[in-house]
Amino acid sequence: MSNKYYITTPIYYVNDKPHIGHAYTSVATDFIARFMSLRGNDVRFQTGTDEHGLKIQKAADASKIDPIHLCNKNSQIFRDLTVTLNLSNDDFIRTTEKRHIDGASYLWNRLYERDQIYLGEYTGWYSISDETFYNEKDLIKQDDGSYKTVTGGPVEWIKEKSYFFKLSEWSKKLLDLYKNNPNFVNPASKRNEVIKFVESGLNDLSVSRTSFKWGIKTPTDVDHIMYVWLDALTCYANGVDYLDDSKSHLKEYWKNVIHIVGKDILRHHAIYWPAFLMAADLDIPTKIFAHGWWTNEGNKISKSIGNVIDPIEIINEYGLDQFRYFLLREVPFGNDGDFSKEALINRINSDLVNDLGNLCQRSLTMIEKKRDSIIPMITKYGEHEKSLKKSSETVLIEGSELINEFRIHEYIKLVWVHISRVNKYFNDNKPWELEKINEEEFLNVLATTAEQIKNIAFFINPIMPDTSKEILKLIGIIDASFTFDTMNRTNVNGNKLSKIKHLFKRV
Repeated sequence: MSNKYYITTPIYYVNDKPHIGHAYTSVATDFIARFMSLRGNDVRFQTGTDEHGLKIQKAADASKIDPIHLCNKNSQIFRDLTVTLNLSNDDFIRTTEKRHIDGASYLWNRLYERDQIYLGEYTGWYSISDETFYNEKDLIKQDDGSYKTVTGGPVEWIKEKSYFFKLSEWSKKLLDLYKNNPNFVNPASKRNEVIKFVESGLNDLSVSRTSFKWGIKTPTDVDHIMYVWLDALTCYANGVDYLDDSKSHLKEYWKNVIHIVGKDILRHHAIYWPAFLMAADLDIPTKIFAHGWWTNEGNKISKSIGNVIDPIEIINEYGLDQFRYFLLREVPFGNDGDFSKEALINRINSDLVNDLGNLCQRSLTMIEKKRDSIIPMITKYGEHEKSLKKSSETVLIEGSELINEFRIHEYIKLVWVHISRVNKYFNDNKPWELEKINEEEFLNVLATTAEQIKNIAFFINPIMPDTSKEILKLIGIIDASFTFDTMNRTNVNGNKLSKIKHLFKRV
């Protein structure tokens, strides 16, 4: 398999306000991209904004501005969010960019030329808020006889001329795909949902609209614009120049594509998207992983009741790395999770301040005071030192296996087991007493602890990149390339410490 990996978040709907769901998807994807880079892979990471559709046109009309001006303003909010969350993305794509419009048109033409698109008339339920067509059986009937989507959005009955994609012809190919590639959709519970949906029967999919104009004109009929989910999904391929006939080094990344999405848009990514690509005789992604939703203090998050969690407010109050750690550590990736400030504070005070922060503070301050800030050399590997070395190697080996299965929270638990072992090593050896009776042992304990703190800094880099750099700076490592190979080759003995300070503030 190629060493190149292409990791993507969904492109976020440009008229939304950033919320915890956006932050969670972004931070989790960033973790995966950073971890794969640590492992030595060549990783490309993309995010961006989805900027077409009826909702945008209506919002622009209400504000009496052109849709593109609304998109320019709101897209910048999400671009700024990538900086706020300290994402390592290589690209930020907008669906109003020429490269995207050209790529979407290319896919349309391939489908049209292969007789996969035909003109008809759509009659049925449509959700403006989800930009999605729904069968009545998939809607929730209200007491007043109206219907709503599973996300709570209203639907309306529409009738208009539309081009259709022959989705119904791809049921067997999709089921074969899921059977022959059991890891194509994860976690397993979501894979089963997708299979069940396809087995229940697929209808042909409306892929164009005529009732509004804010979108990409179909290249075969200028009276139609592309349905936003055919348009938007092509952003992934357009970010690496896959949907054109040019030669580009970026196309190599399409060999290993991983889409990280929220469970509410799994159907679009796991059914429509591979069907479009197979029908166009193009390569499909390697994996689609759907994560769960967050609740707020046990309650479903809703704009109407005003309990939306603003990630920027949480970051400003508690810190970015603290927020990233909580999101990744609190729930198994793929499950739903509950956000509470009490749980966040407990994580900060227990895991970060007590476990990691105190380890660095106590041991490095001793080097600062007793050794004039110069890290001593490890002079022997006794039973306890060998045990720590083995524990560190376990994080590398088992941690990599866990991330192959996207078990992010278990990787973090594994790292914290190692942190606990280093803390126990330091406490059990009591260097504050050893100094008086055995200087060689005293120095060896300090050196061994510093060596493991270096390793821990690399282990936590995908979780808390700023803290990782801060720890390395404390032990005299600046501008390190973040790979596990670098970790193994970097020796800290003889390094001069920076001024020791607390990594985290107790809340």
